[in-house]
Amino acid sequence: MRFDFTDLNLFRHIVEAGSITHGAQRSNLALAAASTRIRKMELAFGTELLVRGRAGVTLTQAGRTLLQHARGILAQTERMHEDLSPYARGLAGQVRVLSNTNALTEFLPETLSSFLMAFPDISVDLEERLSDEIVGLIADGTGDIGIVAGTVDHAGLQTFPFRSDRFVLVVAKTHPLAGRARIGFAEVLDYDMVGLDRASAIQRFLADKASRLGRAIRLRVQLRSFDAVCRMVEANVGVGIVPETTVQRSSRSMAISAVRLTDPWALRDLTICVRDVKALPPYARQLVDHLREERREIT
Repeated sequence: MRFDFTDLNLFRHIVEAGSITHGAQRSNLALAAASTRIRKMELAFGTELLVRGRAGVTLTQAGRTLLQHARGILAQTERMHEDLSPYARGLAGQVRVLSNTNALTEFLPETLSSFLMAFPDISVDLEERLSDEIVGLIADGTGDIGIVAGTVDHAGLQTFPFRSDRFVLVVAKTHPLAGRARIGFAEVLDYDMVGLDRASAIQRFLADKASRLGRAIRLRVQLRSFDAVCRMVEANVGVGIVPETTVQRSSRSMAISAVRLTDPWALRDLTICVRDVKALPPYARQLVDHLREERREIT
């Protein structure tokens, strides 16, 4: 069975364009060459992949199966090129770090900045995920290093303490809740809220907590950072849930207050997790050591 990445890419383009002609154009191939490639693929697989008609092409069941695999193979190939590109630029290696929202926004920027300055031949691929997703991705080797909430099941991974923080309710100084010392998340759901984009890890986490209470978050505005949430809260658009460190920093210039959440999940002991630190590439072990060293300096 003989076909290559050009064939798979062509097949994907034909399906997405709806015709062999337009698919060939997207692939920068002559129509005759594209038609020949598709016919050879059908002969190799022993079945038709496309139903040709005046209006274009449609997929057969075999074609749908091939499209699914083609997209997966091409995506993996693109990721391989991304992973190898640092070496072409003279870098020694790339570390893939998966982090929950809290660590990514509050702690990792400064930590990674100092690491990258100390090791200019290393790059870091940083991705935001939910903590329970991160554990699975580290376990299957998709990521090198994870930063997760200490409350999740680490599934046999090696772990090291990183930082501690707490989620709090942030409100405007003039808001009726500003005088409260504590509040439960269930009561917070009675108010309009300002939050991060619904696709963000923390917003998905909070939506899940609300769903477990049989409620939904009344999200009025979606923003891209906790600092932006605090600015919108100051304007009395709604209340927000952000790390306590964010409120401590932002309250120096904003008229906002923090109300402690009584829910156990609000306390965030952040943890570094890896499959096996000894099996990591040297540059990834250097980052683990750097994360642990910075924690020791702070504590």
